[in-house]
Amino acid sequence: MNIARRAVAELVATALLLAVVVGSGIMGERLAAGNTAIALLANSLATGCGLAALIVTFAPISGAHMNPLVTLALALRGDHAWREVPAYIGAQLVGAIAGVWTTHAMFAMPVIEVSTKARGGFPLMLSEAVATFGLLIVVLRGARQRPDAVPWTVACYITAAYWFTASTSFANPAVTLARAMTESFAGIAPANAPGFFAAQIVGALVALLADRFFASASVRN
Repeated sequence: MNIARRAVAELVATALLLAVVVGSGIMGERLAAGNTAIALLANSLATGCGLAALIVTFAPISGAHMNPLVTLALALRGDHAWREVPAYIGAQLVGAIAGVWTTHAMFAMPVIEVSTKARGGFPLMLSEAVATFGLLIVVLRGARQRPDAVPWTVACYITAAYWFTASTSFANPAVTLARAMTESFAGIAPANAPGFFAAQIVGALVALLADRFFASASVRN
């Protein structure tokens, strides 16, 4: 399958992922009558279910990365062609923004917005590093050990990470960028996005080191 079709698959998958994340946040907040816990529960369950469905659907076409850090990590490990990285990341970024704009239109909101939801401070940066480390190690080790189980392990991890991290686990630069463009439950103020990007990169790098360590240990055993 040529790179254009794989890039389109990444664009569509990432757009649908953001529609799930942002749309379920909007719907959850509207129906929860001010109960943030219920809104977060709805948001996390919808995101986990959506992720599983999207990975099963698009993995045979593009790998269903939906995340620039996943694409870069797989390329650094030698499991993805470097020549395809720019097309994948470009498609993910465009798809993420398109997903947010489409969701706004579905909920009769202004299509173009800028978030004012503050998500700053060291605890949230640490949370993003931990969330991204966990996601990347689940993806990297799962792809080697149990590729058939990746849709479910990733979905379960992200659902859990919504609750055990203070940041609610963005763990994805494309998602972070797009969520800076929504004044909804899922939003993040643009001023806080660079800190999230940095923390996500750190988490991904540590995950790559851990993956290499665990791979070498498996070989020796």
